[in-house]
Amino acid sequence: MNLSLHWPRTLASRLSLIFLVGLILAQALSFGAQFYERYESAKSTMLGNLETDVSTSIAILDRLPADERASWLQRLNRPNYGYVLGEGEPGTPMNMQEPPMAVASINEAMNPAYKLTYTDIPGTQKHFQGHLRLSDGNPLTIDVRPTMLPISPWLPAVLLGQLALLIGCTWLAVRIAIRPLTRLAQAVETLDPNAHAVHLDEKGPTEVAYAAKAFNAMQARIAAYLKERMQLLAAISHDLQTPITRMKLRAEFMDESVEKDKLWNDLGEIEHLVREGVAYARSVHGATEATCRTDLDSFLDSLVFDYQDMGKDVQLDGKSATVIDTRPHALRRVLVNLVDNALKFAGAAEMHVQALTNGKLSVKVMDRGPGIAEEELAQVMEPFYRVESSRNRSTGGTGLGLAIAQQLALAIGGSLVLSNRQGGGLCAELTLPKGIAHP
Repeated sequence: MNLSLHWPRTLASRLSLIFLVGLILAQALSFGAQFYERYESAKSTMLGNLETDVSTSIAILDRLPADERASWLQRLNRPNYGYVLGEGEPGTPMNMQEPPMAVASINEAMNPAYKLTYTDIPGTQKHFQGHLRLSDGNPLTIDVRPTMLPISPWLPAVLLGQLALLIGCTWLAVRIAIRPLTRLAQAVETLDPNAHAVHLDEKGPTEVAYAAKAFNAMQARIAAYLKERMQLLAAISHDLQTPITRMKLRAEFMDESVEKDKLWNDLGEIEHLVREGVAYARSVHGATEATCRTDLDSFLDSLVFDYQDMGKDVQLDGKSATVIDTRPHALRRVLVNLVDNALKFAGAAEMHVQALTNGKLSVKVMDRGPGIAEEELAQVMEPFYRVESSRNRSTGGTGLGLAIAQQLALAIGGSLVLSNRQGGGLCAELTLPKGIAHP
């Protein structure tokens, strides 16, 4: 089993990891330095006390009568060392090449008249003993039990409290640092020319306020550019209508001929292309149509009946039984473009509506036409792209129908996806957003 460490993907987790690890390491170094200083201080004090205490205790026991020495042992014993009247416990001779620090302190404190020997005593708590004989010849053993420097019982609680404080401060700092980026990311994701601009709050730290002002200025420039383009296309469309109409009137007075028919067809194509171009520009710019509650089943029935009244083979399958908030004219334009596309290439269209498990609605427009090559399914959504290579507008159109449908689908908050059907044909699925209210 291979365990590999991966760098966190989100900025919040990366900053949290860096801050937390850095603070914990700094705290650990500070604690280590303080603990070492305390250890050295306690060791020096303990060894100094050991030298004084051992020399004094040996002198007292040596001057006491032999029968009174036992009563004094409890007074002279300490938590880490004590005295035993006798030879002590059996052990092994100590290696004096690397003796414990306490041995050097005892040797320095003792009178040279006392000959000390040391033995290591094995067991669960390893310790050592120093053996000597008092002036009357009786043996005395110094039993030394080294222990670790005691840790205060409140210290772990303090360390846990400090760790909790570090985690809390790290979380707060990361949240403060990430919040403006999160708001900016959300604003970028919701940046939609079809909706009213939502300005970011320009308050806060200098860097945050500067980024918010830059985003608001960019949003305003985009809106102004789209508005200017729409006005330009509208003006071009208006100005072109007059010469086109004038040319059509002049063509009416021409003698019947092949050239007249070709001219009339060219003028019709120009007029149709101008209208389609303006329609696409309006769909990109965003609809000014207000949303309203619409009964989807009645809306689709009306659309299908209109086609059937014109003798078109359009069928509807399924019921949604829902009322949605949408832009009905934009939704109708999307479905009309899809149905017209199916009728153009297959002669018939099938519509299927259903409610999805994620709370959205699916409206499919299907046909049994030639379909579209898989590698071209995404390209046909681009403006002026036509699968028909002959460039004949009677069969290939202007190449704006699906592009307009996609833009309007986005404008109403939905999405449009094309796919080939099993057995041949094309399926265009329009997914409508949430916010569905049941009647």
